[in-house]
Amino acid sequence: MEIWKIIYSDIMTNDVTVIGSVFKLALSLALGSIVGLERKSKGQIAGDRTFALISMGATLAMLLSIYIPQEYLGLKNGDPGRIAAQVLTGIGFLGAGAIIHMKGSVRGLTTAAGIWMVAAIGLAIGAGMYVVSLIATGLVLFTLVSLERYDRHRESISGEARVINVVIDGIAETFSPIDEILQRNDVNIQDRYIKYDYTQHVSAISLVVFSKGKKDYSSLFNEIKRILPVRTITLASDINI
Repeated sequence: MEIWKIIYSDIMTNDVTVIGSVFKLALSLALGSIVGLERKSKGQIAGDRTFALISMGATLAMLLSIYIPQEYLGLKNGDPGRIAAQVLTGIGFLGAGAIIHMKGSVRGLTTAAGIWMVAAIGLAIGAGMYVVSLIATGLVLFTLVSLERYDRHRESISGEARVINVVIDGIAETFSPIDEILQRNDVNIQDRYIKYDYTQHVSAISLVVFSKGKKDYSSLFNEIKRILPVRTITLASDINI
């Protein structure tokens, strides 16, 4: 019974101890992995291992930040937050790596935000804020799962803006056939960007469109391909001008 009191005391103390540090790193591993598994299930490159390492790294940085003034300077004279403060700044590089710039769209912003949040959770665990860390992890999962479902439901009702990128062989004089097909299918054109490449002898048009409810864009694309010499046609949620 005495040993459990010692373990509990080491876990709850603000001082850096071996037992307390092991517990904090294990908790960081668990919470980071949970968030990472959710990201992995959505097809993101950063998964459970990446998030677990980020969380544990942040916790270890916090422990080191507390340990140095505690061991060498005295807790009242040192600054326990100095090393930990650099974690949230440095983690931005990993977040930037999670953002994928694709032609006409950007992906990975939510994963990048998740990386930053997991690093903050790791710091909180290192500081001994166990309850706050558990609540924060729960809120992260709620945001990633429940709010995503709400967004999809809202978009299916109210509609959403998309970008259609079409590349056509030759220098096109008009794009009216595309306009007619979209208008016939209740897809409203809000803006357009046209580019002519005389070197490759192709014409490119990006159409910012809006439609209510879910649209079967594949059938629209097939219809466009039947009347125009389309080289490529893609659908995106953002535009890269």
